[in-house]
Formats: sequence, structure tokens, C-alpha cells
Amino acid sequence: MTATARKNGIRVCIDRGGTFTDCVASVPVPVSEEHPTGRRELVVKLLSVDPSNYPDAPREGIRRILEIATGKPHPRDQLVATENLESIRMGTTVATNALLERKGQRCALLITKGFKDLLLIGNQSRPKIFDLSITKPDVLYQAVVEVEERVTLVGYTSSPMGIVENIDPNDSAYVKGISGEYVHILQKPDMEQVRKQLQDLYDQGFRSIAVCLLHSYTFVDHEQAVGALAQEIGFTHISLSSSIMPMIKMVPRGTSGTADAYLTPCIKTYVDGFVSGFDENLTKNVSLQFMQSDGGLVPVSHFSGLRAILSGPAGGVVGYGMTAFDIKHGVPVIGFDMGGTSTDVSRFSGKYEHVFETTTAGVTVQAPQLDINTVAAGGGSMLFFRNGTFVVGPESASAHPGPACYRKGGPLTVTDANLVLGRLNPEYFPKIFGPKENESLDINIARSKFEELTREINDYMAKDKQAAGSKWTPMTVDEVAYGFIKVANETMCRPIRALTEAKGHDASKHILSVFGGAGGQHACAIAQALGISSIYIHKYASVLSAYGLSLADVVYEAQEPSSETLSEKSLPLLKERVQHLVSQCHEELGKQGFDSNHIECEIYLNLRYHGTDCALMTLKPNDAENWNFEEAFVDNYKYEFGFHLPDRSIIVDDIRIRGIGKSAQSSPVSVQEEVKTLNPVPVDPSKADGLTSIYFEAGRNDQTPIYLLEKLPVGSKVSGPAIIMDANSAILIQPFSTGLVTSSTVVITIGDGQKSRITTEMDPIMLAVFGNRFMSIAEQMGRTLQKTAISTNIKERLDFSCALFGPDGGLVANAPHIPVHLGSLSHAVQYQMAYYKGDISEGDVIMTNHPAAGGSHLPDITIITPVFNNGEVVFFVASRGHHADIGGILPGSMPPNSKELYQEGAAIRSFKLVSKGHFDLEGLTRLLLEEPAKYPGCSGTRCLRDNVSDLKAQVAANHKGIGLVKGLIAEYGLDVVQAYMMHIRKNAEAAVRDLLKGARRRSEGKDLVATDFMDDGSRISLRIEINPEDGSAIFDFEGTSEEVYGNCNAPASVTHSAIIYCLRCMVAMDIPLNQGCLTPVTIKIPEKSMLAPSETAAVVGGNVLVSQRLVDVILKAFQVCGASQGCMNNLTFGVGGKTVDTKTGDTKVVEGWGYYETIAGGAGAGPTWHGQSGVHTHMTNTRITDPEILERRYPVILREFALRKGSGGEGLHPGGEGVVRDIEFLEPMEVSILSERRVFQPYGIAGGGPGQSGKNLWVQKRVIRKKDGLLVAAAAATDNDFKDDDDETEIVFRTVNLSGKNTAYVKAGDRLLVCTPGGGAWGAKDGAHPGVTGSSVPIAQQTWMRGSVSEYQSLHEASV
Repeated sequence: MTATARKNGIRVCIDRGGTFTDCVASVPVPVSEEHPTGRRELVVKLLSVDPSNYPDAPREGIRRILEIATGKPHPRDQLVATENLESIRMGTTVATNALLERKGQRCALLITKGFKDLLLIGNQSRPKIFDLSITKPDVLYQAVVEVEERVTLVGYTSSPMGIVENIDPNDSAYVKGISGEYVHILQKPDMEQVRKQLQDLYDQGFRSIAVCLLHSYTFVDHEQAVGALAQEIGFTHISLSSSIMPMIKMVPRGTSGTADAYLTPCIKTYVDGFVSGFDENLTKNVSLQFMQSDGGLVPVSHFSGLRAILSGPAGGVVGYGMTAFDIKHGVPVIGFDMGGTSTDVSRFSGKYEHVFETTTAGVTVQAPQLDINTVAAGGGSMLFFRNGTFVVGPESASAHPGPACYRKGGPLTVTDANLVLGRLNPEYFPKIFGPKENESLDINIARSKFEELTREINDYMAKDKQAAGSKWTPMTVDEVAYGFIKVANETMCRPIRALTEAKGHDASKHILSVFGGAGGQHACAIAQALGISSIYIHKYASVLSAYGLSLADVVYEAQEPSSETLSEKSLPLLKERVQHLVSQCHEELGKQGFDSNHIECEIYLNLRYHGTDCALMTLKPNDAENWNFEEAFVDNYKYEFGFHLPDRSIIVDDIRIRGIGKSAQSSPVSVQEEVKTLNPVPVDPSKADGLTSIYFEAGRNDQTPIYLLEKLPVGSKVSGPAIIMDANSAILIQPFSTGLVTSSTVVITIGDGQKSRITTEMDPIMLAVFGNRFMSIAEQMGRTLQKTAISTNIKERLDFSCALFGPDGGLVANAPHIPVHLGSLSHAVQYQMAYYKGDISEGDVIMTNHPAAGGSHLPDITIITPVFNNGEVVFFVASRGHHADIGGILPGSMPPNSKELYQEGAAIRSFKLVSKGHFDLEGLTRLLLEEPAKYPGCSGTRCLRDNVSDLKAQVAANHKGIGLVKGLIAEYGLDVVQAYMMHIRKNAEAAVRDLLKGARRRSEGKDLVATDFMDDGSRISLRIEINPEDGSAIFDFEGTSEEVYGNCNAPASVTHSAIIYCLRCMVAMDIPLNQGCLTPVTIKIPEKSMLAPSETAAVVGGNVLVSQRLVDVILKAFQVCGASQGCMNNLTFGVGGKTVDTKTGDTKVVEGWGYYETIAGGAGAGPTWHGQSGVHTHMTNTRITDPEILERRYPVILREFALRKGSGGEGLHPGGEGVVRDIEFLEPMEVSILSERRVFQPYGIAGGGPGQSGKNLWVQKRVIRKKDGLLVAAAAATDNDFKDDDDETEIVFRTVNLSGKNTAYVKAGDRLLVCTPGGGAWGAKDGAHPGVTGSSVPIAQQTWMRGSVSEYQSLHEASV
């Protein structure tokens, strides 16, 4: 189409958003001084949906542009004439909205047998760890069909033993895949059966299908055969996962395929409707292109739903990247696009930053997308005063009813706050509000609602202060509104800090490019908070996503998987594959009219170190002859993570070519260069269009001038305070800042300004600000740890916690990552304080993991560092990470049958890992390697090098925290920071006291009582006595069983963690997690019980199993919901470790490999929700390894991973179902299971039925002699041991119950079926539920966020 498009016509770029459609047109005109390029630009903005006036907003926008440009009428009731059009470029939210609203095409999924529920289970983690009413997004397909086919990979990568080279090339069961890996075809699909299945779907009305078969990223034959058959039957859209995105990982590839099947038909329907409104020449003579999520344009024929999810926002990134970044100056740019319901944050430094696996609206897809991070804070974010603090969002008023000032009965929002403060002036906004959409913004409604809220705040604070013996100075409406703006700004700053610092960038060393309707009102405050000195606001900022389309390039991408090791030997093959893909890109872009001189190809290899999951998409160096990807990868890796792994090989996961068709455009002078040439002239105050009253930090300024941007000549310098109005938005210039008008951009320079003095008195605004700042410290510590750690557990599974503590050792802030760490970290800090009694020096770093010293279980090592100020300890920072091994009787240090603590590895009460700056490697080696090996049957750590690296990473994380704490002290003063530490604790305390008072009322004054049992019969008893006057409570565990001779003993710190977790779940608001949560609670635990065991007792089961039962007991006492699966289903298998030579008696350590996972189950139901199925609950939330990754790394075949039908309890609200995980072992190995709820069922509540208990079944494959039934040999049984003509032997299968906790030595062909428990139901099935006095925990409103920051946060919440 591009090849035949007419030249020098009207070029239209359109961004169709959810509320407005923005159109920017370039119209040819005679060359003149005013139009030196021979073109002028037109801007048209209209409502996206206005069915009473037009059926399609983009088409209507083009019609209006043609009328303006030609001066001729183009009637709406006629087809739009195209003779004057050269090109149409469009970004659209059609796919995004269909995904958000779940209004896509009805589709079906075909998947390998045994995995029909795989996409429903997903990675098994729950989205929000404190939501008892777990809500997971629905799958996009309406039917699923299992295809009886199976392939697996040959060999495995976790050990050199897994390399297989002697494959018979004549054996048709073995095929070399696209990635270079060999595939073993276990079962070919029965195509007649598949035909019947497809025909049945077709007869049901399905026309769109997705096909996702195991390992199709490298072996495509089976998928292609199914696809060809579907096409023959008549399906109109067929998404093969191997074609959509040929990358390893079945779950995201499957969801990508279903997303494409769900969304692409919607795109095609929309495009067909759009095109039908033009004359027949549109597709012949006009270039019609759409923006993809990756920032590149494609012709309409190539536009798919999968790559359209960020079509709208992508244009904005291109817009600011092309207008704000100057390659000569090299200053990177942060994009800040603030809209009505959310804010998009991104970064540009000369190259677009892409991510390749993202989650939008709960759907994880594999496709290149710009790294656009969406924050649930925008102009429509609702304002609340909750529990003594200011809260902004995440709930939004959206477009309907909208903010209160929209005159439709909406709530107070950020927009209302800006209006009341004078930052929005109704006179400059169109009259499109009210029921008839013909009125202006209503400041009176907004002010009235703020007056009501201000009274509420003053009443609450006056009572609170009076109770504390002090007096409250009432706040004004302005102070309240401004307070909410400050909180909103801090909410938006947190993800910007995370986005930049996560990748090693300093936020202050960026330009802030602001666009979107609401961004101009917050730009100065955001920049000032981040330390940014320059803000760029383009003249088309309010329509920048549309304008960016005019600057975008056409893109075609080609990609294929690989499994090569990067080396001189593999380079020729890699070059050959690269050239093949480059040729594809040239051919495709050539068809679109680009000659080879205007085509560039970026060559990427997706590289990772062997044995890690962290792949980096690495760009080939610019020099055509330079193929040194290793150097580029190592540089990227060191920059991203702070270290590299020189002793590990580098694996090529994917080869990717990004073909770019360059548009022939002149390069305008950059903003930076233009500023150098300007002689700024202060604007004449008389040029102001008017004066207005605006509230700032120092108070109201009633003489704030308003300037119209269109009337300010280039070079005008506007000093703050002032407002600059453009056609569709307001730019606020704060006091002490200045704005310079260039030909394209308003450049704002931020001054130092004046900050009001913050006192130690509790202020509800600063309470929210400090809450964000304290939490940000914990989060940034976590990012440092994740970046600098080396082990999979910490770096990739993110199994760690970082926290900030006061000088008393009490918790201040703990980013909510690991529930079982919540209450126990402060125990560890306070133990060390008592242990050293002040004998701690600056430069000391303490290490501990002992259960008696506040530990959870031994693999969790805690590193504690004091924060000094003027020679005094003023805070502590700590990080706790799960180490892969610290010795003991089994690899992984989590033995299912341990009886004594020493069997679980190194136990360290206290050790100065760093003493006055000196890292004690010798002492560490003794404690981790030598001491554990002194015990019978035990080994020292099996991975000392990784232990040392991770401990150094923990030290680095603490160091980062110290710097941030000291920065906060420098900014506000120690007295203020410590005062707000206490204020935030009291805030959490008040919320918990209110919760306990409510529970007391519902129980009608009775104590709350509950009992439950471990599978060995051990009892956990709890009585909760609540004081109705002050909301305090005694949690008394009297009656709990004695310490057990096993490992189901829980340190007291675990009980504290379970209690704080349950309290946080039951509080119906987002309260800070700190020591205040436990202030109202007195905990009584019988000494020498299983909840307070002796110091030598084994505890590994206490951390992962008893912790879950504790939660069940606490929630049962409060009658909140049915029991969840009550287990983590800890499974380990592998080979190697310490062995004894039977002949000599000598011990030796055999190198091997190991694997560990926890498995999901059913969640309990509650009074307003059904239990969720196939999900992790309560004290764990780990993700599970993708089936394809599992089979690539280890000698196993995953036969089934599906929901366990009927395992959820029956009732009015049924419990969630557990899962079945069926693993076949291909080699002999050691397998251990540590699980619970194999005897006692998860209870139902309020008359609801219990969930089914779990079971672990070992299916043994053996060869026996027919004549006497004896085993032929103890060696592994394989198919070769049994031949059809062998009358003497036969293969038999024996199924045995492995029980809840056991270790087995399996043979090749053996299988393990882990059947996890279901959740308990709520309410009797007939609807009767007498005597219910339980709490109702509201279902949290889902707010979809996206981007690398959101991915990081969700991965953190998906950790043990």
C-alpha cells in the first residue's frame, strides 16, 4: 500500500483514546516564511464515543480535517472522499478496551492433554497477598480441548550429565527443533480425532481458536498440522502459539495465543468498519498504518490484537522521545503522561526500552512492548481520609460519573483538589459537563465537598490529639486540598524512582517530559520531588500520542528460538540464522515501498548466563564487522546487576531482528540546541490574559497571572507563580521556577523554592508522605539486593525481605513480600540489640539465622546493620534472604524427616559478618562449611560461593538503606523522622484496635476460640480475649501440643508473623505494615510447646507448614472464611551430596543438581466470595516453574498439571479446588515431599463443607518375572527391559501412598502424583448458615497496572 500511496497529500495521525480521539494533520501549503516546509499542522479533538452525531470518531476527525484543509463540505451521510489523503496513521485502544472489558471474540483453546487448566492456574500466585477473597482474571477462551499428543526435550541442562550426543539420525522419533534442541516425539496427534474435536467446536459456533502445544516454540509440526485442519474446516482466525511468539514458556505463549485469538478479530471488525466509511480508493492509494505496542508502525494487514495492547500509549513515547531527547547532549528523558484514571511513566535514552513478557488486565503475553508503567493515580483518583491519614486512589471516578466538579454526582478527586486550589480555571475549559454536557466545571460542588471532608478531618484529629493530651490546629479547605495533591505527587514519584533506580539510573539526571491532560498541573512538584531541574512540555502535549505517530518508523520484526552456547564455534551458525531473518525483514519492508537505503536492521540476541533465568536482549554493536555479543552482554549485565559471572557460559535463547523502515523526514533543531540560541526576554505582565488566585505551599497568591501560550513569542520567559494555558491544558509554574517558550516546547527550570518547616507534631498529610518514603526505602533496598545477588532463589524467585526498624528494634516499614517474615524480622533485630548490649560500632554488620534469635528457618539468613547519626544508633536496616543451601542432611537444607536442628544446616545465633568495615570470610567459612559437617550424616553448605555472594548482596542492600535513611534525616531532621516513625506505628495500631472492637461486637462479647490439628495429631488451640474499651486483645495458645519429635515446630517469631498477616488481611484498608499492628496484641505461647520449641528442635516444617495452620486457626477464631489448603506442598528432587563409600566407609561429596518447588491448592470461601482454585494461599505465594523450562532443565516429564475436580468444599460459596501435579522421572534420583492436610481436611465454615485432604502417590514402574513375581533387578526399569516376545517378564505399576512427609529413591519411569487439598466452603449448600458472626472482608477493587515496575512488584508478591 505504501508503494502506491500518493505523495504530497494530507497526512493524518490519530490517537483514539477511551474518552477523546486526538487528530493531528499535516496539510500541504505553499512554501512561505510562516510555512518554510510547505506544510501546516491542524489539530482536531473530539469525543471517542458520540453515537448521536457520528458512528466512528477517527473517521469523523478525518472528515473535519478535510473540511478545514480544503474549505469544501464533506457531508457526514456520504462516504469520505480520499483524493486529498496521502496517509493515515492510527493508535487505538480498541484491543486494550476489549481486554479490560472482556468484550473480545468468543474463542477456544486447543492444548496438550493434561494441561487443560494450565492457563487458568498460570504461575499459581495470587495478585494481592492480603486479599482473602482472591480474584484472578478470567481466561480469555470459552472452551478448551485437549489434544492427545506429546513431545519432550532430549537431555537436560542442569548438569553436564544431561548432555545427550548419541542420537540415532535415522530414528524418526527424534527430531532437531528450530532452536537446535533435539525433541523426542512421544505421541503424534490422531488427526481424525482432532478433526472431530475441531468440528464439534465449529458446530458450537466458534470461529476463532488458539493452539498451544508443549515445546511448540522449537517443534512446530503438531501445531501446524492442527492449524491446517482448522483452516480446512473453516475457522476464520487461527492463532498458533509457535507463530505468534516462538519463545520458550508455555504459559505466556499460550496466553499470548489466546489473546491474539480473542482480540485480533475485534481489530479486523473495527478496521473493516473504519474502511467502509471511505470511498473505494482508500486501500488503493492511501497508506493506512497502525501503531504497535513496540513503538513501530505496521500496515493494516499486519496489525494484530496481541501487538495492539499498548497501541495508544506507544505514540506518546515516540512523541516525547523524538522531541525531547537530543543525541548530542545525551540527557535521558522520563515520560510522564497523566490522564484521568492513571498515569503512564516511561524512559527514553536514545533507544526504546522494550520488555518481552508483560501483564495487562491480568493477561500475561509474550510480545515486544515499550516499557510503559501504569500507576493507579490520575486526575480522577478518588480522595479519602482513612484512619487518620490522607489516601489518594487507587479507586477512580473514571469518566462517568467523573470528579465531583463534572456535575454528575461524582466523588472528590485530584481534579477537584486542583480546581479548589485555583490550578484549574473553569473559564478556560469547554462547557461539556453536567447531565446535558453543556455546563462548565463546578467549583462550588467541589468546594462544598471539601468543606465537608475538612470538618471530618478536623473532628477526627481534634479527638485524637485530645486523647494524646495535645491540641489540634484546624486545617483549612486549601490546606486539605493541597495535602491531597502532595500525597498524589508522592504516589506518582515512587514508581518513577523505581523505574530509574531499578536499572541503575539516577532520577535527578533526567529531563521530565510531561504530557496528557492533567500533567501540567503537577509537573513542577513532581520534578522538584525527584531532584529534576528541567521539564519539557511540548506544544502538542495534550495530543502528543497522535503527534508521535507522525514521527514513528515502520517496523517489521522476525524472531526465532535458539539454544546455542555463544562461542566462536556457534557464531557462523548464528550469523547464518541472523542473515536469514534480516532477509525476511528486507523483503517485507520492500513490499511496503521502502528501498534498501531506507531500511535498517537491529540485530539482537536474547542472552543469559547458563543456570540463570535472567535473559537480556542484547543489541549487536554498531560496527558491521563487530560480532562481539559477549562483551556487549557482559557490559549490560554489569550495568544492570553490578557484577558478572565470568566462569559461566552464555546461552542464546532467541535471535531477534527489528527491521525499521525509515521515513524521509527532516530533522528539526533540538530543544537543547534552540535554547542555546535564544535570548530570553521576561514576559510583560500586561500581556497576561487575566489574574487568578492559586494556593501554593506558602499560602494563596491572589495575583497569579494567566498567559495564553499562543500569544507568547519564542524566547518569552515566564517567572512563577504563573499559569500558561494552551488549547487543552494548563501548565502551572510554581514560585521560584521559570518557563521559557521555544518554537515547539515550554522549558521549565525548577528553582530551589522554599519548604515549610515540618514539625514533630502529627500531620495527616505528612503521615501519608512519610509512609510512602519509609516504604520506598524498603523497596529500594530490595531492588539493590535483587540486582546484586547471584542465586536463583534471591535474584529470580525474589525470596527475600528488606525492612527498616526504629532504634527500639520495632518494625517501621516492610515491603509486603514474604508473609512469614512480617512479624519475625523485628524479633531478630531486638535479639541482637539485647545480645550486644550497645557493643555495636559503625561499620558492623550482624548475621543470624537461629530460630531462638528471631529466625524463621535456617535457610533464611538475616543481615542486620545499625544506622548511626552523630555516634548514636538511630535506626536499623535488615535484609533476610533464602539461601539455596546451608548444609545439613539433605541438599536444599529442607529435609522432610529432620528431628534435630543440626540436621537442617548451619545455625548461627550471632556473628559479626563485617566488623568495623572488615568482611570476615574466614569466620563465615567456618560457620557455614565446617561447623555443620561435624554432625553425624551432615554436610556443610554445598554452595559456599553463592552464599558469600548473596550475603555481600544483602550487605549492599543494607548499605543502600542506610544512605536513604540518612538522606531522609538530612531532608527533615532526625527528630521529625523518628517522630513520624512513631506516628505511623500509631496509625496502624488504631486500625487494628478498630478491627478488634468490631470483632468483639460481632461475637456478642464472647471470646473467640478455635482449634485445629496437624496431620500427626498435634493440636493448635487459640483463645482470643478482646477488651471492648480499648480494642486490645490477648491471643492465648494454651492447650497447644508439646514440641514434636520432628520438624513441625514453629519458632515464636512465626506465630507473630501469622498474627500480623491475619490482622492485615482482615483490616479493610491499606495500612502500613509495622510494629504498631501488634501493639494492641498480647501473645501467650506455652513454653516448650510446638509454637515455642527448645533451641535444638527441628523447625523447617514450622516455617512452611505450621505457619499455614496457625493462619487457619486464627481466621477460624474470627469466623472469616473457610480454611485454605493449609499447606505449601514443598517438593524437592535431585541427585548428589554427601555419600558414604560402602567398602571403605569414606565420605565424599558428589556433585549433582537439585530442584525445589511449592505447589498451589484451593483457597477458602467467605461470605461474599467463592474460594479460588489452583492458587497459593496465606504464608506463601511462590510462582511455579513453567512446564517447558522444567523439562529443559531436569530429567523429568510433567504428565499433568490441572485442577483437582471436586476437591473444593461444597456450600453456598464453594471452596477452591486443589491441583494434580503428575511428574515422571527419567533417571534415578532422590525425591522429598514436605506437606500437610493429608489427614485432616481443610474446614468449612458457617455450614460449608470441608475441602478434600491431599495425597502424595508414588507410582512405581517395575519389571518382574512372571513365574514368581519377583523383581528382575534393582536397576532402573525402562521400556527396553520388556519386549513383546518376552514371555518371562512383564512391566507392572504399583501405586503407594507416600504420606505427607517422606523421602523416596525413585527409578526411571516412576511417577509422583501430588494431589493438593481443596479449600473449605462458606455456608450450607441450601443457603442456610445459622449462627454466623464472622467478619466480611470486602473484595478489593481491581486496578490494572502494567510495566516493568508492576512486574517486579508482582514477582515480589509471588515469593515464599
